[in-house]
Amino acid sequence: MNGAVIVALATVAAMAADLIWFQVGRWQGFRVLALLCKISLEPDTCKRKTEQIFARHGLSSLLVVKFIPGLSTVAPPLAGITGAKFLPFFIFNLAGALIWVGTFVGLGAIFSDQLERIAGYLVPWAAAATAAIITLLLAYIAYQVRLRALLIRRLRMARVRADELREMMEAGVNPPGLDLRHPLDLESFPYVIPGAVLLPQSDIETRSHEIPEGQDVIAYCS
Repeated sequence: MNGAVIVALATVAAMAADLIWFQVGRWQGFRVLALLCKISLEPDTCKRKTEQIFARHGLSSLLVVKFIPGLSTVAPPLAGITGAKFLPFFIFNLAGALIWVGTFVGLGAIFSDQLERIAGYLVPWAAAATAAIITLLLAYIAYQVRLRALLIRRLRMARVRADELREMMEAGVNPPGLDLRHPLDLESFPYVIPGAVLLPQSDIETRSHEIPEGQDVIAYCS
C-alpha cells in the first residue's frame, strides 16, 4: 500500500475525532471529562493525571499523548475545557497525529518482512494466542476493579456527607479542611469550603507540614 496515502487517511481520521471532542469539551466543560474517566480502569485518578500533564506541558503534550492509552482520549476535550484557541490546538494536534501515525507506518515498512514471517508462525496458534490474551486482559481488569472496591470500602468508613459537615460548622465544630482539587478544577468551579487550605494532590508531599496533626481533617476533591 502507498505509505503517503496511509498516513494521510489515518491522520484525517484521528483529527476528525479529536476536533469533535475538542468542541464537546468547549460546550460541556468538565462534565465530559468526568464522563470519559468513568469508563477508565482508574476513574479516581484518570482526571487528575490528565490535568497534571496538561497543566505542566500545555498544548505541547498533544505531540505525545496518542502514545499513552487513555490520555489520548481525554486530552482533546481537556484542551477545549481549558479554553485553548482553535488554531494552536489544530496545529499541535495535527503534528501529534502525524508523529503517531508516521511512527507505526514507518515501523511496519521497516519490519515488514519480519512481521510477515512472525504472522506465518502464529497462524496455527491464533485461536490459543487470542484466548490467552483475552484471559490475561480480563484478569487484569478484575484485579483493578477489586483493588478499587477495597479502597472505596475503607474510605466509606471515614466519610462525612456534605449535610453532616454543614451541621458541624453550624454547631461551631470546624475541623480543618483540605481542598485537594487541581487548579484547573478551581477555574471552572471557584468555590471553596470556608477555611479550607488549597492543597493540590500533587503538592501533598512537599507541603505536608501544612496538614494539621493529631486531629481530624476534612479532605475533598472534585
